[in-house]
Amino acid sequence: MLKKLVKHWKRTLLILVAVFLVVTGLASIPLVGNNPPVVSTPNWDSPATEQLAMTACGDCHSNLTEWPWYSYVPPVSFLVGNHTREGRTKLNFSDWIATTRRLEADEIKEVITDGEMPPWDFLLMHPEAKLTVDQQTALIDGLTKTLANK
Repeated sequence: MLKKLVKHWKRTLLILVAVFLVVTGLASIPLVGNNPPVVSTPNWDSPATEQLAMTACGDCHSNLTEWPWYSYVPPVSFLVGNHTREGRTKLNFSDWIATTRRLEADEIKEVITDGEMPPWDFLLMHPEAKLTVDQQTALIDGLTKTLANK
């Protein structure tokens, strides 16, 4: 009986050490904090559009991301890093020339009016990014004009 118990605890301890090493290893992988250089920026239609866009969208849709403390903690770091990579791929205010080649104003209007952007989980930690209906309209109009200024 005692041998069985010792064997069980050895196995449990070995599993815990392995899990600890894996988690520690994953935590050391830099998943966030990467802000590539700004390549090109929009010719904003107005300072108001720029301010609205950067407040509501800039953290995920530019290379000027402000990485909060929790973005360095797994598993949140995986989520934040993935959201930011996806966001920059679809719309990047810091690589505007590449963005304008693949982005249409209708897409922006759709994701903002449907409430897809900013995403609900982003708004939990960034309530300042929540836009009123008037702000949504102003942002859509401003980004449409900005896209026309390519």
